Amino acid sequence: MKAYLLITCFFISPFFYAQATETQKSSTATDAIAVYDFKSLEPLLYTETDKVYIVNFWAMWCAPCVKELPIIAEYKKNNPTVELLLVSLDFPENIEKSLKPFLKKKGITAKVVILDDPDANGWIDKINPNWSGSLPFTILFNSKNRSYHERAFVDSKDLENEINKIINQ
Repeated sequence: MKAYLLITCFFISPFFYAQATETQKSSTATDAIAVYDFKSLEPLLYTETDKVYIVNFWAMWCAPCVKELPIIAEYKKNNPTVELLLVSLDFPENIEKSLKPFLKKKGITAKVVILDDPDANGWIDKINPNWSGSLPFTILFNSKNRSYHERAFVDSKDLENEINKIINQ
């Protein structure tokens, strides 16, 4: 089922991809976007501090993801002590042509990495066995608490409420 959801998303991706990149211009090469396999990404999903981390799995072709990105960016802007990592599931070969221009157009300045690991069924279960594989998917955590959200946050207050649960547990 997980593979089916991801494969379905990839087949509809050209539609969203075309809409997202139609009017974009090239960005500068100074905006490095690292490409990780899951083994390299996994340590970034844990911390030994009380600092709150937001790790959001998304893609340019995912309409709910695109709608949610400004909400997460706004929260980060208003809460600079929170760490934010945006994990794109877009293709690495599209970094320069599409991803960087997309981020620039949307005003997203958070750290972005690409997860390029073909074993989606394996790494999805390692992140959370209850995750179906659909996007967006967000992990909120610190050293003591962790929550998983297989949905888009509707606004900054929605995200803030979930983060407060992590802090106050």
